[in-house]
Amino acid sequence: MRCPYCGFEESKVIDSRPTDEGERIRRRRECLGCGKRFTTYEVIETVPLIVIKKDKSREAFDRNKLINGLLRACEKRPVSIETLEQIVDEIELKLQNSLDREVTSTRIGEYAMDMLKSVDEVAYVRFASVYRQFKDINTFAEELHKLIKDK
Repeated sequence: MRCPYCGFEESKVIDSRPTDEGERIRRRRECLGCGKRFTTYEVIETVPLIVIKKDKSREAFDRNKLINGLLRACEKRPVSIETLEQIVDEIELKLQNSLDREVTSTRIGEYAMDMLKSVDEVAYVRFASVYRQFKDINTFAEELHKLIKDK
């Protein structure tokens, strides 16, 4: 950290404490060159995730859209909102941990289906029917047969 007084590049941290509900860290520093003290703030840098939709348009990742899609699939099913929140948290973590800043909606949908399959099979088929845009009853039946075969 460069000293704002003399420009020396080395300093030591004297005091460190969180501010803004843990969103930032305030650090009191002392310049090792001139001995003067100054304050710095550290902020976690968040890089937004961009979703590439099927029509090739791009938009920022919105976890609420994913939650709403999962809620529709789980309507009248014994799946708690906490479980859905955990699924979305896991998907978001996977996406943040990948080195890609742009992700396809297809990949997000695949993650959601994989997780729903182990939580509730009916919700999984509902989600898959919308996500994969089943054209007719045969496509729907094929997905059911795959699910039965996997068991």
